[in-house]
Amino acid sequence: MAPIYLDYNATTPIDPAVIEVMLPYLRQHYGNPSSTHLYGKASHDAIDHARTQVAALLGARPEEILFTSGGTEASNHALKGTVFAKSSKNLGHCEGHIITSAVEHPATLKPCEFLRTLGCKVTILPVDHHGLVDPAAVRTALTPATTIVSIMHANNEVGTVQPIRDIARTVKEHGALLHTDAAQTLGKVPVDVGDLGVDLLSVAGHKVYAPKGVGALFIRRGVSLEPLLHGAGHENGRRAGTENVPYVVGLGKACELARLSLLAVTEKLTSLRERLWGLLRRGLGDRVVLNGHPQLRLPNTLNVSFVGKVGADLLKLTPEIAASTGSACHEGRIALSPVLAAMGITPETGQGAVRLTVGRFTTEAEIDRAAQALIRAAMSDPSSRS
Repeated sequence: MAPIYLDYNATTPIDPAVIEVMLPYLRQHYGNPSSTHLYGKASHDAIDHARTQVAALLGARPEEILFTSGGTEASNHALKGTVFAKSSKNLGHCEGHIITSAVEHPATLKPCEFLRTLGCKVTILPVDHHGLVDPAAVRTALTPATTIVSIMHANNEVGTVQPIRDIARTVKEHGALLHTDAAQTLGKVPVDVGDLGVDLLSVAGHKVYAPKGVGALFIRRGVSLEPLLHGAGHENGRRAGTENVPYVVGLGKACELARLSLLAVTEKLTSLRERLWGLLRRGLGDRVVLNGHPQLRLPNTLNVSFVGKVGADLLKLTPEIAASTGSACHEGRIALSPVLAAMGITPETGQGAVRLTVGRFTTEAEIDRAAQALIRAAMSDPSSRS
């Protein structure tokens, strides 16, 4: 029997309906979308349709959607493209100021580090014990030189959902741009760019039941970015390179499915998450604690610490479960993830962290079996550490 998959925040399986719409563009519709003949037109029209599908999920205009190779490229383009567009053309030097948070994905933090080496100033805001960014801290950090603020919509490890609307009002008053990484929220909670007030938003296909290797960047009309890739005039001159038509088609269908099923999926995910948490609490009591915000978090995400245990050891004892830990063991030493460390989680608690994330295909029976296995392992783990 295959392990119970509880790692949906790492990646999702491709929805069968997504695979079906991709197949014709892998088999017979192979034309280059830039070609003017019939073969090219079929691919071009498919991309236009997918752009409309992605835009509909985000509450955006189709022309505001730029297809990328994934969420990492989207976030890199948002940050580097903004800074390069507003900097002088001195080779190897950037101007401006970036504000971000300590719990961002590396796809945001690493570009910020790179831009710092080119002359940008970077402010990394702290978070509270739940992983929340204080909008007042954003206001305090803003300076006349601030170019862009990048705060993720929801954290991939603990699921905490950030107050993006409040942050957006502050950033807009100041005149800077706001980018948010929505890789984890799309298809789980409503994501409307108008409601959120963001200028740039990253999408990762493989977090929304589309393939790996495709994503999108929402670029609000009027926002100017320097392209990351230079070459021919693909994507209206914003990203050079022939579009990955089958994968773009798949992302479009995945976004359409997410839009049509959002309410039902949100309710199902919340129910499964709470079922799992309830079973663990009843079985282990205070020996299991929640990491992240108790209310303001993704409906599918349960990050918990098994007190006195090591997450990696616990998962080794439960091969029937596929999940992630919140710490890593290096040469006998336990290192917390940067996210848990930024939240002030103690090493004693953080070493026992396990991220359990449910998805569209998770069943109640799987939740019950997983809970039993985790409780059994937590009660009998001979290698527990304090």
